[in-house]
Amino acid sequence: MTAMTLPRTGAALDASRVPLPEPGPGQVRVKIAACGVCRTDLHVVDGDLPDVPQGVIPGHEIVGTVDALGSGVSDLAKGDRVGVPWLGHSCGTCFYCGEGLENLCDAPGFTGYTIQGGYAEYCVADARYVFPLPDRYGDAEAAPLLCAGLIGYRSWAMVREAKRLGMYGFGAAAHIIAQVAVAKGVEVHAFTREGDAAAQEFARSLGCAWAGGSDESPAEPLDAAIIFAPVGPLVPAALRAVRKGGTVVCAGIHMSDIPAFPYRILWGERVVRSVANLTRADGEEFMRLAAEVPIATHVTEYPLADANRALDDLREGRINGAAVLIP
Repeated sequence: MTAMTLPRTGAALDASRVPLPEPGPGQVRVKIAACGVCRTDLHVVDGDLPDVPQGVIPGHEIVGTVDALGSGVSDLAKGDRVGVPWLGHSCGTCFYCGEGLENLCDAPGFTGYTIQGGYAEYCVADARYVFPLPDRYGDAEAAPLLCAGLIGYRSWAMVREAKRLGMYGFGAAAHIIAQVAVAKGVEVHAFTREGDAAAQEFARSLGCAWAGGSDESPAEPLDAAIIFAPVGPLVPAALRAVRKGGTVVCAGIHMSDIPAFPYRILWGERVVRSVANLTRADGEEFMRLAAEVPIATHVTEYPLADANRALDDLREGRINGAAVLIP
């Protein structure tokens, strides 16, 4: 099959011919119809994450159909449409798995990082870690739901009681979960790169009550803020924007260093917390919600062979919504 492989961190992906993967016990092979391009893929390719395997195939927002079954798989059938997310395996035996916190597993597997991913024509996945997808979304439109949507959902779930919510970095994740929050009656404030009028207009078109630069302050204090951009200096900016008792959620798997900030902007029982990965329960809950709330996922499609161009466009902020590779 054709796959885009990473020869080493910091290098461009290579279009390679690699063996068709065979599913082992408890696994399925998926014929890929679409794979979203996520900022975490950039962290893999650029070497921001540790111990990136040489020759890895990135991609963890995978949509396709089950093509072959490994032994012991009984709840899926050939032809089923499924999605494959970032968390591709958990050990099931560590403290965190025992507490229902598989997203914090001590020995996890991550699709497109430690497990071969979706920048390819086929992939193999643990049958327990794939999700059925709502019929209302086409393949390309469904792809961003598998990470941007899921991480956005887990982040928003932590502050779902907020009536006035800020989102810093209005990319793939924010553009999905903003629609969910607006549908639930939340007043959403979108903070973009300074001067990015196109992103601000995009946010307003999706129902955001206000959109401006991340250097601006809201007219009224926010109940909570979610930081999707991997930019550490946004943490003190968001703390200044939230009211006493407010929460700042850091949604990325990687972020640049957070600068020192005065204690007074944390004082008042403000909270800073991170989001780590997802659980299967998150996936099931969000897919049910996505079936109910008509989310317009704005996607730009690229041929699989143009994966490097898609990554560059994401890196440079040239995409409104999400990029999706089509094999």
